[in-house]
Amino acid sequence: MSQYVRIGNREIGQDKPCFIIAEAGVNHNGNIELAHQLVDAAVKAGADAVKFQSFITEELITPEAPKAQYQVETTGKPGSQYEMLKSVELNDDQHKELKTHCDRAGIIYMCTPYENKSVDMLAHLDVAAYKIASTDTTNLPFLRYVASKGRPVILSTGMSNLAEVEEAVNTIKTGGIAEKIVILHCTSEYPAPINEVNLRAMKTLEQAFGFPVGFSDHTTGIGASPWAVAIGACVVEKHFTLDRTLNGPDHRASLEPAELSALVQTIRDVEAALGDGIKQPTASELPNKPMMQKSLVARRHIKAGKIISAEDLVCKRPGFGLQPSWYDRILGKGVTRDISAESYLTLSDIDWS
Repeated sequence: MSQYVRIGNREIGQDKPCFIIAEAGVNHNGNIELAHQLVDAAVKAGADAVKFQSFITEELITPEAPKAQYQVETTGKPGSQYEMLKSVELNDDQHKELKTHCDRAGIIYMCTPYENKSVDMLAHLDVAAYKIASTDTTNLPFLRYVASKGRPVILSTGMSNLAEVEEAVNTIKTGGIAEKIVILHCTSEYPAPINEVNLRAMKTLEQAFGFPVGFSDHTTGIGASPWAVAIGACVVEKHFTLDRTLNGPDHRASLEPAELSALVQTIRDVEAALGDGIKQPTASELPNKPMMQKSLVARRHIKAGKIISAEDLVCKRPGFGLQPSWYDRILGKGVTRDISAESYLTLSDIDWS
C-alpha cells in the first residue's frame, strides 16, 4: 500500500495514527437531544469522528420486511423492520444540526446514507466522506451514485466474499474516486463471535486492492479493535451508546462512554507500543545497558605479555569493558599490562600486533 486517503483534516494510511470512528448510528432512538449527547460523548472520549445513519425509511425497506434475528433479540420482539427504522429516522434539518455541532466541537461528522436522497443531503452538508454499510457492498447502482459525488468512501465489507468486494471497489473506482477509498473488514453479526472475526482478512484486502484497510468492530466490549490496530488497521469503527440498556437494535453491541474512552486510549497505547520498527536500544534502556550487560573479566591475575587463554577469562557484569563478543578475537593475543583478577579488559589491554 503506497497511498493515503484524506478525510477532513486527517490522512489515513499505514504510518498514520488510527482513525477512530465512534459509531452513534441510530443509538439516539430518534431523539435529537440524545444524538447531541452522543456527539459530546465521542468528543470527550477522544474519537476522531462520530458517525450517524441517514435514511428515508420508505426508500430503504418494504413495509413487510421482518426484523433480522439480532434485531428481534435486541428489541425483545419480532415484527416490522420498517416500523423499527421509522422510529429512529432523523430528518435533514436534524443532520444539519449535528454537522454544525461536530464542526464547533472539533470532531469530524460522518454519516452512512442508505439511499440516494440521503447521499444528496450529505453532499449538500459537505460531508467529509461517505461511509457505506455492509448492506450495500453489493448494491452496485448505489455505489455508482455515491462515487459520482467525488468524495472519499469508506466501504464496509461484512457478509461479502473477495469477489464481491472486488466488484464493489471497481464500481467505486470507475465511478470517479479511484484514489479515495478505504476498505473496512467487518463481521455483520451483533455481537460478532470472536472466532468469526478473522482479522487476517484485513491483510487479504490490503494485498488485493492496495487501499488503506481498517476494521468495523461488532465484538463485545473493547473487543478486537486494539488487536486489529496491532496488525495494521488504519481505521477502527465501533458502536457506542449512552446506555446499553436502552431499547433499540444496536445498543446491546455498543460501548458505553467510559468504555469508548478506554478503547481510544488502548488503541493509542497499542500504536505507541508498535514503535518505528527499528531494532536499537531505547532511551530508557541506554542507562541500563552498561549495568546489565557483561564484560570480559580476568578470571585470575594475568601478567603483562602473557598470551590469553580461555582459562584466563570469564564473562561478568558490569559492561564497562570489552563485550563478550570480543572473546574469540582476543584469545591467543598478549596483554600489554598486568591485569588483576576480577578486572574487566579494555581494547588498550590487548597487544594487537
